[in-house]
Amino acid sequence: MTTFNRRDADLYFPDSDGKPMADNTEQFRWIVLIKENLEILFADERNVFVAGDLLWFPVKSRLISPVAPNTMVVFGRPKGRRGSYKQWQEDNIAPQVVYEILSPSNNALEMERKLEFYQTYGVEEYYQYDPDRYELKGWRRLDEQLLPIAQMDGWTSPRLGIRFAVGNHELVIYRPDGRKFLSPVELEQRAKQAEQQLQDMQALLQQYRDRFGELDH
Repeated sequence: MTTFNRRDADLYFPDSDGKPMADNTEQFRWIVLIKENLEILFADERNVFVAGDLLWFPVKSRLISPVAPNTMVVFGRPKGRRGSYKQWQEDNIAPQVVYEILSPSNNALEMERKLEFYQTYGVEEYYQYDPDRYELKGWRRLDEQLLPIAQMDGWTSPRLGIRFAVGNHELVIYRPDGRKFLSPVELEQRAKQAEQQLQDMQALLQQYRDRFGELDH
């Protein structure tokens, strides 16, 4: 794993904004679900960096306040530990995809400012989900603007290849192979099921060997 040096680790470019990652359990659940599943999706891609709640400094200036997207994906940068994402240390590559999960504390003005920030500094795809209202919004860059995506139900991310479905008062996200994004608990349950199935198959195979001898090669 790459570890980036803590250059510019001073009051001007801190590694924390002092704010909590999430305001409630539902917001946190969605942040973890999206971030961890994207980590899994790109686990074998050395130069795809995925982070959650990491401060992004787009330019080396005290005049520009950073933002911390709930999740961001950067193509062209290696995985590794970072205290913050200082773009001038990252070949000046901006995150291409960002996610925000809303909570009751978010207001319209704050989200307008974030949209303007993402538009100004090169984000290609921006997704915003309000789990209380079951409302999913998206924007995609066209030329120099992030424009709203008219229909999010069934939308497939050009960069990530994942598909969004909104129905039954719940957002469902599908991987390119059609499998659903699963929570860590669901992933653990699937792993246990697979392990149990393997053990059952091994037991059946041993029963066959005990009765008929070794299988012919």
